[in-house]
Amino acid sequence: MMFRLIACLATFLFCLPLSAQEVGYRFSPVNQYDINLTAAYWNPIIQYVSETSGVKLSLKIGRTSADTTAYVLAQEVEFIFSNHLFSPEREQLGWKVFGRRQMPPVHGQIVVPEDSPITDIAQLKDQEVAFPGPEALIAYKFPYAHLLSKGVDVKVVFGGNQNGALAQLFSGKVKAVGGNSQLIEGYAKRESKKFRVLWSSEPVYDLALMAASKVPEKDLKAVANAFANMHKDPKGKDILHQASLKVGLTSDAYFILSNGSEYSTYRKFYQTAPASLR
Repeated sequence: MMFRLIACLATFLFCLPLSAQEVGYRFSPVNQYDINLTAAYWNPIIQYVSETSGVKLSLKIGRTSADTTAYVLAQEVEFIFSNHLFSPEREQLGWKVFGRRQMPPVHGQIVVPEDSPITDIAQLKDQEVAFPGPEALIAYKFPYAHLLSKGVDVKVVFGGNQNGALAQLFSGKVKAVGGNSQLIEGYAKRESKKFRVLWSSEPVYDLALMAASKVPEKDLKAVANAFANMHKDPKGKDILHQASLKVGLTSDAYFILSNGSEYSTYRKFYQTAPASLR
């Protein structure tokens, strides 16, 4: 009788809506940094959001940015910080933008060390160039599409994240790096490095906070408001300040609400991008 009761209870708990379960929701931010630095930035933020919203979030990240996006595509997470879902095919998955990080516009870039003899992207032809990973829109698809448009064929090397790509640059394994200007500036600040920018894209907005369509509206609203009001609370503001310092952001980045309209440039990219990058 006791075993039957336990089994029934387990079945009941399994059938409860995810928001009512102790496990809560999984939050997967794109790996903009290595795993340790990504966790150091996001864990205090999502802990605050969980406590403030009453909706439990836990961090789920893969070894690389592509691995983390694979979790998203496999529907293993419910909240994300990403720009990997703006292609026509992926927009059909139903993810909803509810916020973004308020930061200066970012650019896709191709950079070399300041003392590099390379001064033009044409000199990169047949050379090894590192990028964070195949899913990185700003840091890989934007710059690689530009290289292809100029007929500059390079040997693509993936570093797993922006830090990994830049580490290969300064170890001499690659001649240049494609990246996100915000992350390159942060790396330069943390590691005391200087770069020469060979190319920079038009400005675009920072990554989006998004929720899966299966998240109940009340939970989504609670989480969105907790993110958006975080910088207005002294405790939340301090957490954001300390998190920004850890990753080398140039200002105290905070979050605001968004309906997703700011990401039209991302959507436009896929209309003309080479087929291999869509």
